[in-house]
Amino acid sequence: MLTISVLTDNTAGGQFLAEHGLSYLIEIDNEKILFDAGHSNVFLKNAQKLKIEIENEVKTVVLSHGHWDHGNGLKYLSNKTLITHPASFSKRYRKIDHTTVGMDLTKNDIEKLFTLKESKDPLQLTENLFFLGEIPRNNDFESQATSFEFADGSDDFIPDDSALAAIVNNELIVITGCSHSGICNICEHAKKVSGVNKIKAVIGGFHLKKQNKQSLKTVEYFKKNKVAKLLPSHCTALPALALFHSTFKTEQVKTGMVFRF
Repeated sequence: MLTISVLTDNTAGGQFLAEHGLSYLIEIDNEKILFDAGHSNVFLKNAQKLKIEIENEVKTVVLSHGHWDHGNGLKYLSNKTLITHPASFSKRYRKIDHTTVGMDLTKNDIEKLFTLKESKDPLQLTENLFFLGEIPRNNDFESQATSFEFADGSDDFIPDDSALAAIVNNELIVITGCSHSGICNICEHAKKVSGVNKIKAVIGGFHLKKQNKQSLKTVEYFKKNKVAKLLPSHCTALPALALFHSTFKTEQVKTGMVFRF
């Protein structure tokens, strides 16, 4: 069984806190793995409400990519293994005003707090859970433009953007942080890495903002793959969320929610 507890997301549920960010607790194969940490200690406060002790119960943390709203919460953790892509520690900015979107913590800071394991390649974390590593950008409708840049002004397509894939009953559950690499690209890579072609569910940030070509192509992809459960959250904007709800009757992901597969 796979259990995903929403510790941080943009929308609050009940008496749980919310912030612009993402953090999930993944439970599979008798292991508890933290996926992202939001940008404050909100994930720890919500974990306490769910009677989850991150400090004692979690040994491994996976960072989906090096953006502030996924990684700044790492400063509240220590003495764990952190797995991420080596480009996660890049200095990066918004093109529109050159404000920073990278993490507060440098690689040196991280190495003082964690046992750091960097990988561009996929890693098997448990018997049925995979870190996908660097995602190939293979289709013609995702990751075609970027609103981010590196310090030298060159385009930043977030090469570190990654995700998790879990196998449950020979079906895939894809767990994504922000999908800068494209949610369809991620799903195809998850199939390749896991060796499983049937996608049962996809949860996380889809990084879709409008009801445009990319969003419509993504809807087509999920229809073609007959994905049973879609849970877009975090960086999926309202027009795209409305499209998914009208097409797939999706439910809104809120902090404190727990999904079991």
